[in-house]
Amino acid sequence: MTESYHVVCPSCTATNRLQQERPANLGKCGRCKNRLFQGQPVNLTASSFQSHIACNDIPVLVDFWAAWCGPCQMMAPVFAQAATSLEPKVRIAKVDTEAERGIAAQFGIQSIPTIVLFKGGREVARQSGAMPLHALLAWAGQYL
Repeated sequence: MTESYHVVCPSCTATNRLQQERPANLGKCGRCKNRLFQGQPVNLTASSFQSHIACNDIPVLVDFWAAWCGPCQMMAPVFAQAATSLEPKVRIAKVDTEAERGIAAQFGIQSIPTIVLFKGGREVARQSGAMPLHALLAWAGQYL
């Protein structure tokens, strides 16, 4: 019997089953037919956040940010580069704390940028402040 795991589509939030032996980076959504891994962070909203955190069998690395935040703006290209390095083993996502205040409050986000790693629907690590790509990858690597 082939082992499989679940990945949430970044476009339509449908949960897809992928086979371990097939390259995940080539996977397409069964519902909307878009690629499951697009090499860029997924913007999460109140309607999509819980699906991605609870239904993905892969870890989800979330950047909590705001448009007015200088360090967040410096971190944005670094986080986008992390998507090309970590996908498809990790889902890379962003939450705009100004637009999604409820999510930010739920997780007690008090400073931004804050990077949170979720596994199995639970927070496993958190780091505040901007960092270069090598530091972000090393930090995430400790928990993956």
